[in-house]
Amino acid sequence: MSTAMRAGLSVVMLVGFYVLGLVQFAAALLGVLWIWGHFSGLAAAKFSWILLGAVGAIAAGLWRALRARPDEPHGLILTPEQAPELWATVREMADEAGTRAPDEIRLVPEVNAAVSEDTRLLGLIAGTRRLYIGMPLLQTFTVDQMRSVLAHELGHYSGSHTRMAEIAYRGRLAMHETLSRVGKWNVFGWVFKGYGYLYLLVSNAVGRRQELEADLASVRVAGVDAAVSTMRDLPVVASAWNFYFGNYVAYGWEIGYAPDDIFGGFGRLYAARTEELAELRDEEPDSETSRWDSHPAPGERIAAMRAAPASEHPTDGRPASVLLPQLGGAALELQSEVIDFGTRTVLSWPDFTAASLIAIGQRRADRVFRAAARRLGVPEAGLAEVLGLVEAGRLGELAAEFAPNVSREEAATRFAAVLDDLFELAAVRSGAAVWKHSWSEPARLVDAAGEPVDYSPIAKLAVAPETLGEARAKLAEAGIEVAAARVVETKATASGADVIGALPNVRAGDDETDLILLTRGMVLVPAPKDTNEGEKRVAALVAAGPERLAAHYRFVAYEDVAAAQIVKTVPMNVVLSLHDGTSLTLKERWTSDTIGDSRDIFEKVLNRINERANA
Repeated sequence: MSTAMRAGLSVVMLVGFYVLGLVQFAAALLGVLWIWGHFSGLAAAKFSWILLGAVGAIAAGLWRALRARPDEPHGLILTPEQAPELWATVREMADEAGTRAPDEIRLVPEVNAAVSEDTRLLGLIAGTRRLYIGMPLLQTFTVDQMRSVLAHELGHYSGSHTRMAEIAYRGRLAMHETLSRVGKWNVFGWVFKGYGYLYLLVSNAVGRRQELEADLASVRVAGVDAAVSTMRDLPVVASAWNFYFGNYVAYGWEIGYAPDDIFGGFGRLYAARTEELAELRDEEPDSETSRWDSHPAPGERIAAMRAAPASEHPTDGRPASVLLPQLGGAALELQSEVIDFGTRTVLSWPDFTAASLIAIGQRRADRVFRAAARRLGVPEAGLAEVLGLVEAGRLGELAAEFAPNVSREEAATRFAAVLDDLFELAAVRSGAAVWKHSWSEPARLVDAAGEPVDYSPIAKLAVAPETLGEARAKLAEAGIEVAAARVVETKATASGADVIGALPNVRAGDDETDLILLTRGMVLVPAPKDTNEGEKRVAALVAAGPERLAAHYRFVAYEDVAAAQIVKTVPMNVVLSLHDGTSLTLKERWTSDTIGDSRDIFEKVLNRINERANA
């Protein structure tokens, strides 16, 4: 079956999806008439409501899909005046591919390239064509590889793949919006689910065939070597991109900082990590394609490329950045176009890394300092008070909170790793050390001469009263002031926390609440007594984000809980004893919604609290 025929079949099946909805709606109306013809009063009203409710959920999804429109074009527009060589290359390759060049070229923050076309009358009338090029590709590819990417995307135009793009968008949206509203006991929805799966099978098959056709265009226009090289490098660039955001950007972004050149930073990282990237290139690409995949597996695509008719093409190994000489400026323009810094403090890369690591170190230290303050019965504490506990022979009491499954003696020995972190914070606060940014390796703590520092030997001395004096002397020799490391957040917060579960309609004392479980504590949100909409209500709460929830509603940090008595596990009945001397009773209701394995997660959290308390 040709791609055009498959695409036509997708359109027919989409029309059939709406026809099926109309047929079921008509059947429901006939059912209501039959019900009122054989029943009366409350019974007829209940049966009618159930029937119309089942069909109404489906109708709502179909109606929303009908009214929806594709998202507005995104990214930074590159005019021919801004990027003359890039535009010249695109137009040249469009001629070779036998298609009309795009009307717009947009730079986007993705490891991808794509094309779109605004069409009318089911694709019969052509409209504005847009080519989207990912900034990471221009930063990492060669000109040959970029030509291969461009030829592939232009192949979608020459194959008329974009003519049905809006219809395909509507089809997937219709399936998602409709099937997401179908409950597991909705008999009307069973038919739709089966039809939806069949539609996706056909739609994905069309997508895979179109990708293979566009690959052939890439081979024909740019050459097999460039096409294969591109296919092998795409996952490498994607892995580097994910690593970059996970290890260089995210940790500072989450605590209120932002680098001043996000996209430029990726280019510098990619240039510095040549050995790791070479290892990734040596890995064989995946060759297994599922019927549910919208794209063939990379290995399958490479095999098809190599089997295509070969043709000679001149090589151009220059960096693709030559197609956009002002790439650095374009990166900053793209940043201002697509990234919202909000209230974050924007810093240069060295300052961003240093500030972020200091803040993370302070957050970890604050957890220890708050625990030490509780042990000493004082409002706040710092490194001096922690070392005071060592001197008094009480370190095991504090350390047990951080290593609950071992003896206090063993916990005290293991506490050397915690002290190492505290000494690093004290060194930075004293001006004895700074965090040094690096693109080729993780950031390192260095002294004034730029030499790496290691305080772990001092930390091992500091965990025992008999060697604490030696440790203090070595700290002073290194220029570290113990008093410089003090608590900043005297009260635990949800900063940096993630949602791990939720229990709707839990009675907290005398109040009805929705209990949101975070990695650092729990949020108690006032809730209605009605348990019917618990799961939907919790989903809306979670979407607001952990920190916002904790700021607006009662937040109970796990570290503030001294002990947890589990009276009953199903439904959950728990009494929490807090360090401030108060208690909190949480009782789950039999009729509450059960969200995933949240009850098991909550039980594990409570058990960890008790392990810590009994250490």
